[in-house]
Amino acid sequence: MTLLALKLLLAHFIGDFMLQPSHWVDDKLQKKWKSKYLYAHMGIHLVALLLLLQFRYLGLIALVIVTHYIIDLGKLTFTNSKNYRWLFALDQVLHLLILAIAVYWVHPFEIDLFELFSEKNLLLLTFLVFVTFVSGILMRMLLAPYIAEVVKDDSEEGGSLKNAGKYIGMLERLFVFGFILMGQWAAIGLLIAAKSVFRFGDLNKGKNRKLTEYVLIGTLLSFGLAILSGMAYTHLLKVL
Repeated sequence: MTLLALKLLLAHFIGDFMLQPSHWVDDKLQKKWKSKYLYAHMGIHLVALLLLLQFRYLGLIALVIVTHYIIDLGKLTFTNSKNYRWLFALDQVLHLLILAIAVYWVHPFEIDLFELFSEKNLLLLTFLVFVTFVSGILMRMLLAPYIAEVVKDDSEEGGSLKNAGKYIGMLERLFVFGFILMGQWAAIGLLIAAKSVFRFGDLNKGKNRKLTEYVLIGTLLSFGLAILSGMAYTHLLKVL
């Protein structure tokens, strides 16, 4: 079952990402079902599946190709400048769902829904939500007295990408949390050093002192919350 799933997934990655140039995507978006590249795209998927599955499971291959075409055509029909990211995500989810159905067709398997909600899984999910979303809100509350001044000074320097700080904070806390679970404390120091390098320009500018202080406080809070979360999770995991 695992081997079949890996072959199907590899064929999908080859067809949808590795061998699909950007100009194919642009042409498909413009011409929809009339684009020759849509059918070239299907051809690549077909060849990849035939080679990887060694010309076996022809009915399964037909299912994957036909549904892939229908899903892609639906995405091309409804895609616009506002929803293309969400439709891309939905497109990939549907493709992976079809692959799971294809695997189930050949090798029926069971999914224990109760196991998904086990104590260990819920504990991990709880801490992941805390490290990403809850910690971000706590930090905004703690840093609220300084935000107005920093935003004013930063706007004079050209501002920054929308929500960039939010997502950077989420990612860095996830990395720290993951490093603690793997016992790689040294990697946390490397992450702090890397962030310091990227912020070196701000730290060098005397007129950005408020921003520098704000960034340092935010960084220490972010890493501190992630470290405490990782330590608490590993302790509770041992208790369960």
